[in-house]
Amino acid sequence: MEIDSVRVESSLWIGNKRYRAFLSGWYFSWTEIDKRNREKKTISVPVSEVIGVKEGRVEIQPQKKVEDTDLDFTLFYVKRSSKGNGIGAPWSLGRAQFCCPSRGVRDQWITQLRTALKTHSPSRPHRLLVFINPFGGKKRGKQIFHSLVAPLFELAGISSHVVVTERANQARDYILKKDLTGFDGVICVGGDGMFSELLHGVIGRTQQEAGISEHDPTVMLQPCDLHIGIIPAGSTDCVCFTTIGINDPVTSTLHIIIGDSQPLDVCSVHYQSTLRYSVSMVGYGFYGDVLAESERHRWMGPLRYDYSGCMVYLCNRSYPGLVQYLPGDSHISSPRDNIRCLSGCRVCSESKERLFPHFDSSSSLYSTNVSQYSSELEGEWVTVEGRFKCISLTCISSSCPRSPKGLSPSAHLADGTADLILVRETNPLGFLTYLHRHTNTQDQFDLPFVEVHRVKAVRFSLPPGEEEEEEEVGEEGDREIQASAERVLEDPEKLSSSNTAGHSQQHLAGRKERGNVTTSRVKRRGFVCGPCCTKPRSISVWNCDGEILPHTEISCRVHGQLVRLFARGVEDSTMP
Repeated sequence: MEIDSVRVESSLWIGNKRYRAFLSGWYFSWTEIDKRNREKKTISVPVSEVIGVKEGRVEIQPQKKVEDTDLDFTLFYVKRSSKGNGIGAPWSLGRAQFCCPSRGVRDQWITQLRTALKTHSPSRPHRLLVFINPFGGKKRGKQIFHSLVAPLFELAGISSHVVVTERANQARDYILKKDLTGFDGVICVGGDGMFSELLHGVIGRTQQEAGISEHDPTVMLQPCDLHIGIIPAGSTDCVCFTTIGINDPVTSTLHIIIGDSQPLDVCSVHYQSTLRYSVSMVGYGFYGDVLAESERHRWMGPLRYDYSGCMVYLCNRSYPGLVQYLPGDSHISSPRDNIRCLSGCRVCSESKERLFPHFDSSSSLYSTNVSQYSSELEGEWVTVEGRFKCISLTCISSSCPRSPKGLSPSAHLADGTADLILVRETNPLGFLTYLHRHTNTQDQFDLPFVEVHRVKAVRFSLPPGEEEEEEEVGEEGDREIQASAERVLEDPEKLSSSNTAGHSQQHLAGRKERGNVTTSRVKRRGFVCGPCCTKPRSISVWNCDGEILPHTEISCRVHGQLVRLFARGVEDSTMP
């Protein structure tokens, strides 16, 4: 008998209150019945959001407690919190303890609920590979996993193999080289830097197994079957916030348990023979300078990002550049259409056929080799030349708690495009206005020196006549700019609201807690200009998801729906 036709109904009790419980199709509901047999409040839970069904009276939080009884069973499910503003409300573990009139009735309910769970949630993970970064954020990765995540995995019947990393790129290397047979996904307990390691490992392994040269920018990469989950434990957790709507370990864990699957675009960044992947930001100018400068002040901890942002802002630099981009289809979406990418986004869901025109719908996209030379790079390229304060490319909105709408509020998670933001040379007050608008509801693109384009590929080079060179500035200049920055630091409130409007920290914090950064083209000096220097720098560096790229001239290409996360996009709880 198909589960859709199964109809189970009986009276159950929660405490002293009687309920009419009903299981049919995709939902399990229970309705309170008063003494006059009138129906009152009803709670309805999708079967797909049931976490587990246990015999007896069971408690998980704050401490596990089991009382075995013949008439009781306990249901655990996803409970949406009333906290928040309707966008990205946290999830918690709901619990309902039912008492049945007989043991036979109890056993029937447990059997039918578990059968429905297997039928309606076939994609749930059973075994996960977990990487914990003990150094990221506030160094609470291990505590978060063992106290919040592991008990929920156990409740859901998920086994996990845990690796506590000891060095940079250990997680990436593990995924590339070890046998991953039997794992349904890889999980990072850490920040955006740890996520980047898993991203590179999963993509690299998938291309190796498919026999694809990932260094060839003209090749369509094989979509990755192995899901990635993020348990936020970093400083900013931008990717988690953008794909779920909140940085909460319990919410992320519940998304993993129920097997949510969210496709995600990834940008490949090619420079000479080296390849990097980016999701949140590839930035030149201001964001590159902030990251490079912060490496000189690692002893300051997270404060170094605010400090470096202040110093770079005071320098008031702009850089010459030649930007070429391949526009996306403006009829599908626009970065200025004020349409947010939420759970169930129409633009993303309709992009699969366009991104994979030769895909056979009768087979699985992520288990079939769909690689081919892509026609996505065909079209008319647009060239923009000038001096820029900063250049940013992002595949997602890149939102975070300090910048709730992010770099590009209308960017989509899985439409095969990225948003290119060009901030031309302007006065310091104008640039400060642009930065500050990332923290409020004002449109950061509604400024005369800012332009944004939805693109499929980007190339950057120096204009003819410009050369990559390294500048030397004397100790006197260094002292002057440091004194200027220290004067601003005397007023912490002014610093936190004006240096980068929380934006540099959004993309940089939490990604460089470990490992060394290659800065072959950036010397210890040379980060002073504006009113305090004698000679301005002619080039900046690229910030690729918190890593410095050692080359100025790069090419980028967006790969639509390349990876999948245990997520569903940001939910809008104000919708019916």
